[in-house]
Amino acid sequence: MRFKEKVVIVTGAAGGIGGAISARFATEGAQVIVTDMDGEGAGATVSQIVADGGCARALVSDISTADGCHAIIQNVIATEGRIDVLCNNAGINRRGNLLSLTSDDWNLSFAVNVDSMFHLCQAVLPHMIEAGGGAIVNTASQWGLYPAPNHIAYNVTKAAVASFTQNLARDYAPNKIRVNAVCPGEIHTPMLEAGVTRAGRTIADLDKLVPFGRIGKPEEVAALVAFLASDEAAFMCGSLVEITGAQAVA
Repeated sequence: MRFKEKVVIVTGAAGGIGGAISARFATEGAQVIVTDMDGEGAGATVSQIVADGGCARALVSDISTADGCHAIIQNVIATEGRIDVLCNNAGINRRGNLLSLTSDDWNLSFAVNVDSMFHLCQAVLPHMIEAGGGAIVNTASQWGLYPAPNHIAYNVTKAAVASFTQNLARDYAPNKIRVNAVCPGEIHTPMLEAGVTRAGRTIADLDKLVPFGRIGKPEEVAALVAFLASDEAAFMCGSLVEITGAQAVA
C-alpha cells in the first residue's frame, strides 16, 4: 500500500502499458485517474480496477491539445484536491523513414509524445510545489536512446522525452519533485501486436531476439513505474531506466 491516499494520474491508460500502470497503482492503494481519448477503453480499465477492489475513475481528454491537458489537471484538483503522481505514458508511433512520413504524422507525434508533457507538467508543477513535492514518471523508450531504423518520428520524440525528463528533474529537484523515465524495449501491447502483424512477423519471432528469451509484459513496466514513483526511490531523480531483457535495438 505504498500509495494509500495518494492521487495518481495516468495518461494513455485505456490499455497496454497504461492500463497495467493504472492497475498497479490501484492495487497499492492509490486513487487512480485513468485518462485517455478512448472513453470505452478507459472505462474498461476502471471497471477492472473496481472489480479488483481498487479506486479509479475515467477522465476522457485529448492530450494532443493544450486545453485537453490543462482540463485534466483542473478537473483532478477540483475533484480530488491534490495530485501526488503524474505518469506521462500516452504515446503514438507513426512508423517510417523521413520520406515516407507526412507533416501530420510528424506534428501529431510531437503533440502527443512531447507537447502533452510540457502542458501537463506546466499545469501540475505549481500544485506539487505547493504540496511540498511529488513524482512524475514519463514513458520514454529504448529507441529514444538507441534509435531503430524506419521509426524516425517515434525515436526523435522519445529522445525528447528522455531529455525533457532530465531537464525537468534538475530544475525541480530543489522543490522535492522527482522526475524519472522508464525506457522499455519490446513490450507485448496492442500497439506492438499491430506492428508485428503489419510486418508479417509473430510474437515468437520477437521473443527470439531477446537474450532473456521473451519480450516484456506491461505489468513488468508498471512495477518499475510504481517503484520510481514510490518513496523507495526517494533519491532517484533524472534517471532513465531501461527495461529490455538485455535486448539490443532491433
